[in-house]
Amino acid sequence: MNLLVTGGAGYVGSVCATVLLERGHHVVVVDDVSTGNREAVPEGAVFVEADAGQAADEILSGGCSGGAFEGVLHFAARSLVGESVTDPDLYWHGNVVTTLSILEAMRRHSVPRLVFSSTAATYGEPATVPITEDCPTQPTNPYGASKLAIDHAITSYCHAYGLGATSLRYFNVAGAYRSAGENRVVETHLIPLILQVAMGFRDSISVFGSDWETRDGTAVRDYIHVLDLAEAHLLALDASQPGRHGIYNLGSGEGFTVREVIEACRRVTGRPIPAKDAPRRLGDPAVLVASSDRAITELGWSPKHTAIDKIVSDAWEFTQQLGDRAHAARSS
Repeated sequence: MNLLVTGGAGYVGSVCATVLLERGHHVVVVDDVSTGNREAVPEGAVFVEADAGQAADEILSGGCSGGAFEGVLHFAARSLVGESVTDPDLYWHGNVVTTLSILEAMRRHSVPRLVFSSTAATYGEPATVPITEDCPTQPTNPYGASKLAIDHAITSYCHAYGLGATSLRYFNVAGAYRSAGENRVVETHLIPLILQVAMGFRDSISVFGSDWETRDGTAVRDYIHVLDLAEAHLLALDASQPGRHGIYNLGSGEGFTVREVIEACRRVTGRPIPAKDAPRRLGDPAVLVASSDRAITELGWSPKHTAIDKIVSDAWEFTQQLGDRAHAARSS
């Protein structure tokens, strides 16, 4: 298929673009590289450095590919929860308005399929675990609220215009694939932060809350390997049906405590990784674990890289590559 990947210079977008190319698809990546990295765009993709919302109409007209587009995979978004609270305009405009522009461009150019990068943040603080797609959506920050608003907009476009769309609500994405991994200027995710300690870039990792009602007192989270996530996007493309908006949770279905993740990082890296207890963060739930039964049943999805040591090992390999690149740049 001829596909547009928005945000393809980012972490998840670049991995998905890589896998799409390996499966024989033609890929155009659009990214303004405000948070992504130009070097993350896989070789073989056509790259357009631009704002996805502003460039979507021109790109989908066929000028970048020489033919009609058969689908859009939409990853371009702002995703920092704290920033969304202090500067919500960036999220209502950068996430919602941008996506509305992409939806309108798709409608004008009769692009039939959309796979949208959504988030577990649409659920807020769930009353029950594991979290199913039928759980109430009560986001607790503008980031989650912006993604939920986009889901509502997509549903209306499916009903009114016959778009076939899928929203994939990720839990904690981690790991790496080939030369694509997590490489952000502002890092907030647990595994890359722990690995920064292992690399000597940080003194210690903070454990926010050690008195939760969990097996070791620390919070439990569901980690999904980025390659399993990419596979779900390809299945979602194939399962697209005109007029239908499918919504699926994506997680491993198994939760790991913060201390268990730290121990996994110690095993994989062979390094001590100091950890310090810190107060709970406001709004942090004790346990977030997904039920992915719907994705397994309806999409035929089967996550294969669920072992925490495998997830950490792939992330560690990528982190070391980043360290080698940084050392080479300083030496040149």
